[in-house]
Amino acid sequence: MATSQLPSLLSIDAKPYAFAFPPQHTALLVIDMQRDFLLAGGFGAIQGGNLEAVQASIAPTKKLLEVCRRAGLTVFHTREGHKPDMSDCPSSKLVRQAEAPENTQHTLVIGDKGPMGRLLVRGEYGHDIVDELAPLPGEVVIDKPGKGSFWNTTILHKLKARAITHLIVAGVTTECCFATTIREANDRGFECCGIEEATAGYNAEFKCSSLEMLYWSQGLFGFVSSLQPLVDTLEPYTTAPTSLTSPPITPPAWDGNVTIPSLQAAYRAGLSPVTVAEGVLKYIEQYETENPGVWIHRVPKDVVLEAAKALAAKYPDKSALPPLFGVPFNIKDSLDVAGLPTTTACPPLTHIASTSSPVYDSVIAQGALFIGKTNLDQLATGLTGCRSPYGRPHSVFHNDYISGGSSSGNCVSVGASLVSFSIATDTAGSGRVPSGFNGVVGYKPTRGLLSTVGLVPACLSLDCIAIISRTVADARTVWQVAEAYDPRDRYAKNPLGFERHVNATGPGARKFTFGIPPPEALSVCAPVYRAMFHKAIARLQAMGGELRPIDWSPFEKAGRLLYDGTFVSERLASLPDDWLEKNRGHLHPVIRELFEAVEARGSTAVQAYRDLQAKALYTRQAELVLGYGDGGVDVVVVPTAPTHWTVEEVLEDPIRKNSALGEFTHFGNVLDLCCVAVPAGAYAEGELRPGAGDAPLPFSVTFLGGSRMDAETLEIARRFEQGLLNR
Repeated sequence: MATSQLPSLLSIDAKPYAFAFPPQHTALLVIDMQRDFLLAGGFGAIQGGNLEAVQASIAPTKKLLEVCRRAGLTVFHTREGHKPDMSDCPSSKLVRQAEAPENTQHTLVIGDKGPMGRLLVRGEYGHDIVDELAPLPGEVVIDKPGKGSFWNTTILHKLKARAITHLIVAGVTTECCFATTIREANDRGFECCGIEEATAGYNAEFKCSSLEMLYWSQGLFGFVSSLQPLVDTLEPYTTAPTSLTSPPITPPAWDGNVTIPSLQAAYRAGLSPVTVAEGVLKYIEQYETENPGVWIHRVPKDVVLEAAKALAAKYPDKSALPPLFGVPFNIKDSLDVAGLPTTTACPPLTHIASTSSPVYDSVIAQGALFIGKTNLDQLATGLTGCRSPYGRPHSVFHNDYISGGSSSGNCVSVGASLVSFSIATDTAGSGRVPSGFNGVVGYKPTRGLLSTVGLVPACLSLDCIAIISRTVADARTVWQVAEAYDPRDRYAKNPLGFERHVNATGPGARKFTFGIPPPEALSVCAPVYRAMFHKAIARLQAMGGELRPIDWSPFEKAGRLLYDGTFVSERLASLPDDWLEKNRGHLHPVIRELFEAVEARGSTAVQAYRDLQAKALYTRQAELVLGYGDGGVDVVVVPTAPTHWTVEEVLEDPIRKNSALGEFTHFGNVLDLCCVAVPAGAYAEGELRPGAGDAPLPFSVTFLGGSRMDAETLEIARRFEQGLLNR
């Protein structure tokens, strides 16, 4: 049973009073259950620790771990240890105990050679977690250099990325890393509950005192509970453990649902990825007759089926599947996949990739099933989906309406449920506008959180990977898998950055602040779009959002800067100097017209520097709008696009119609925002074009967050989405 089937709130007996926790936002955090601390010859034994005491915590921790896994709770593990060169180890940590007067105990220090390898050094045998508690695929392992789990690690970021607000804590030692972590988590806003039997120290008296200090004074730092109350509370919501030796049963049929949680549950129940692959490929064939132009390259059927069979063979234990096991996906054909052509919908630029983009490798490593490469506006230049020599897909809602671009094939394929998710790109709204027109989620992370290595650049300094999915939760899952610091990406963000605290309980857990464009900015929207946007505002307020006035000018000016300034010249800067002259005849007519206009402008270096200075100014002004305090808001909310054009309208006026679509997206990359486009209802076509009929068309809003505020922005977007689904 997945967490979606758990109640919204559970409660267990605890000290100083009952600990209430929302399972979907709760993680089990297992602290430092490493050989170095638990086994003979490890660092703990060298310190003179009572190994029997800490080893007694292994069996209860295993029971706790198993019940949390079967209930579908998120699981984190930590390991204390240092880089092999010891560069992250303070000198005081090395020498303080060893240099104590009359010391006869600490004959070895961190980094010295012990029976299980160098003590507390990453990569050594002793550094790893004991076999009984080994992490499963998809569980997060945090390597920490200190006693607490939050210093110099990414754990806060990773917890918030999974919308975790409550922690159930186990591990060793109670008086040291266990207690320190709970205190650190408390400072950051998490509600924590330690499990008494699943923790231990080297001194029994210290354990008792340490636990009492945590819940002293009405729960100063958190809660302490026993194991059995938690087991009893979670047990009714757990799946039965899967046995590798149980007799085979008839695999369940697939219902066609491609959302990630649905597939995860079906695979745990015995569904074969081959069944899903066959179903997806059959539907793709059927859909191609309804909406051609989605694909540029499809993986041959026999190759897909062999990959599905290989996955089934690689992961026979249904209780230990990676998070994207058997989940079908595709990728925009401006990203490299080894051995396949990358076209960017521009035949003269086609090349055969020798290596794959890191985002592709990341999802493949977690079990995803690759289906093919999708169509796009040529050279990833455009927001309409009408600029490709490989066909012109239309919106999944209506044959007459554009799909949006440049990530047209990505969004149509997800909107039509051909795949579960798609890896796209976004430079000026390419992952957001087509998401809005196809009723799906389009998430553009903060630039540098997902590697752009292996991407044919459209505008190198602004390009971002985008994730297209059916739900915000699915986008978040893919982001967690694909996010990694890549030093080869010149715009990569350092993995450690400033993060805001979480609000786990009380009114603060439900409230947030948001801003919107002023009426004059919204006047460009079609009347029905304005009406739908006002409904979205009302929903945000009903779910706890406080609408505040904001300074819209930096967003407006940054949007104008993208195409009215010199930044558009960067679209030519990634091409060889003579490329345009040699290949004009191979370009789509609209792309050729755009590039020639850029060339004719003859922008100077002085103009370019002025625009860079303006960009820095507008970025700083936008940071104040999305700032951390009374003067800022948590998110800015905008219509994803101002209207929805028909294909015919775009073909009649391709450049101006395209430009209008970016009114609320162009500034996102210039200002280095994170952006989440989310479906926000549907309206009848006749409301957009009187007399046109009552066919439904989708409406979408986009949540804009500050740089690195992806976790907070995604959670507000998810809450909005959930409220709409529950109507």
